[in-house]
Amino acid sequence: MFHITDIKFRYTELTMTTQYRSTDGIAWIELDNPPVNGLGLATRKGVVAGLERAQGDDQVRAIVIIGSGRGFSGGADIREFGKPEAFAEPSLPAVIAAMEGCSKPIIAAIAGMALGGGLELALGAHYRIAAADAKIGLPEVNLGLLPGAGGTQRFPRCVGVETALQMIVSGKPVAAAKLAQTGLFEGVVEAGELQQAAIDLAAKVADGSAHPRLRDQSVPAGDHAQAIAAARAMVDKTAPHFPAPKRCIAAVEAACTLPFDEGLKLEGQAFVDLINSPESKALRHAFFAERAASKIDDIGPEVQPRQVRSVAVIGAGTMGSGISLSFLSAGMPVQILELKQEALDRGVAHIRKTIERSVQKGRISAEQAEQTMALLKPTLDYADLAEADLIIEAVFEDYAVKDAVFAQLDAVAKTGAILASNTSTLDLDRIAAQTQRPGDVVGMHFFSPANIMKLLEVVRGKDTAKDVMATVMALAKQIRKTAVVSGVCDGFIGNRMIEQYGRQAGFLLDEGALPAQVDAAVERFGMAMGPFRMGDLAGNDIGWAIRKRRYVEQPEMIYSKTADLLCERGRFGQKTGAGWYDYQPGDRNAQRSAEVEQMVIEHSAALGVQRREISDEEIVQRLIYSLVNEGAQILAEGIAARASDIDLVYLSGYGFPLWRGGPMFHADQVGLDEVVAAIDGFAQRYQGAAWTVSPLLRELAENGKRFNG
Repeated sequence: MFHITDIKFRYTELTMTTQYRSTDGIAWIELDNPPVNGLGLATRKGVVAGLERAQGDDQVRAIVIIGSGRGFSGGADIREFGKPEAFAEPSLPAVIAAMEGCSKPIIAAIAGMALGGGLELALGAHYRIAAADAKIGLPEVNLGLLPGAGGTQRFPRCVGVETALQMIVSGKPVAAAKLAQTGLFEGVVEAGELQQAAIDLAAKVADGSAHPRLRDQSVPAGDHAQAIAAARAMVDKTAPHFPAPKRCIAAVEAACTLPFDEGLKLEGQAFVDLINSPESKALRHAFFAERAASKIDDIGPEVQPRQVRSVAVIGAGTMGSGISLSFLSAGMPVQILELKQEALDRGVAHIRKTIERSVQKGRISAEQAEQTMALLKPTLDYADLAEADLIIEAVFEDYAVKDAVFAQLDAVAKTGAILASNTSTLDLDRIAAQTQRPGDVVGMHFFSPANIMKLLEVVRGKDTAKDVMATVMALAKQIRKTAVVSGVCDGFIGNRMIEQYGRQAGFLLDEGALPAQVDAAVERFGMAMGPFRMGDLAGNDIGWAIRKRRYVEQPEMIYSKTADLLCERGRFGQKTGAGWYDYQPGDRNAQRSAEVEQMVIEHSAALGVQRREISDEEIVQRLIYSLVNEGAQILAEGIAARASDIDLVYLSGYGFPLWRGGPMFHADQVGLDEVVAAIDGFAQRYQGAAWTVSPLLRELAENGKRFNG
């Protein structure tokens, strides 16, 4: 038996991303393409070159493929997405074919992760061993794809149909230890034992005359038809708008019913179909949008974040409690401040109740819950916040209230503390001016419920320091938020755009639509919630307060008065049991309101507007294109750095359908010339003055260009 301590390597670099070394009859091919050993063209060439070299070396009796750094391989190299290199030869299927054709035994030694193409590469080996904590998965479905290098054919052959369906259709990885009893691995060991285990396995199999190939095996016996039918029923219910899960199921079914090569051919065709589908294009756009949003053009790695060890939150209401929960769940100490004891007690009780629900659902243990609650320190005294590294205010959306809070914070916060405002619309620069340290002030606009919603708008004031921005972006990752940077304007990115969406919804009511029709039309388009149901959920009084401010600050902005009439009747939404819809006590289901519908009709008459039939198509176009048009203006003003940032805001915070990729991406797919033509048409109708095509949108349309690339 070989022992790792006895190894004296002969080492050669095959490519910049693959290393080769040999000793005592074992050739080691090491994937070395940081950060996750992506299987780019150079890496694929390196693996094939290593196989050829090992085949031609009479001293080599076994081959081990292993990863350097963080793990075995995270799959495709995303830097090659959309480039010719992604499909250049040797393709991943060609690499796997070379492995299966090798006369010498190949062992895949997996630590860290084997995901997507990384797992497919391992499936092409004759044998596999893994560290118990290695993440194993085929997540391609999350990009609207299916495994395209034999994963749907080989994986069911070693783990069974039920496990393969569960993992391929969900895209969720599992620890190797959970697959230890399947036919996937010859052994599952502790991470520190992996290389020695590979050496031992190599010694065991080196003299075998034939080596097993998964392609030659049959799918383990079982009720395949029942498992496949159950998977189809689940997908029909949970992912009706996405073709990839259905194609994944069909490919796994082929592994059960067709010869291997025919199943492989079916998988390959499905991959080609899916990669060209609008849904996959949208999902891939969202994937890259999230990565792009984390980069700020003028802030490089030389800017070091400040250290944040403790957080304070001003306000223990719904928003303040949710923000506190976000940091507590990440293991950070939080002080929460209120001015009155009863308000503080309500906030703490809400936090405790939410944490206890997580225990009931099995997400955390009772011990973890108590440890989390122990991180929370309630207070009524601003002086107690003197040592906090980050202080976030979550008080009422009013300049006077926020100005008073920031004046207090300026007096008590230590030097270097970051002072953040959760404002959703107000001028951050004006708020920062209440302090002697505007460079330390930043916007952190959470979305309600803050402990659940992924989006965090990070608002950069004119004086916000670069290291403050770097700190907040890093913290967003720590608390599992999707951070998007916005400049300062009324409403920032998301709420500035949704204002135009809401205005058009109001004009539609004046012209002939009713709330239920408008909501149903955009919900069929894919929005999680229509504008009127959304208003009832958020509280119609919040929008009313914003409109009152804008009537003074922007008197030229025209609104339908129906929303004001609604609020004058005290119909603020779910919290009052009546809004655009009626609600029964304890029931959030919206019921059409005869009172509201009569109010809408009477208001049209008072305006002298002849109500008309309005198609669902017009409703969707007017609402969605209002987002696009305002988004274009936001881009032109530099409030958002890129169109994909706007898409990410709407995918993460406003319920825009993921399979459409966000409003700007959707407009690209429709064609910007068609969007402009539609807006120009709407501008000829009622309240046409509300429509002015953004110069940037018109310029892009006239030049045949797109927002995204």
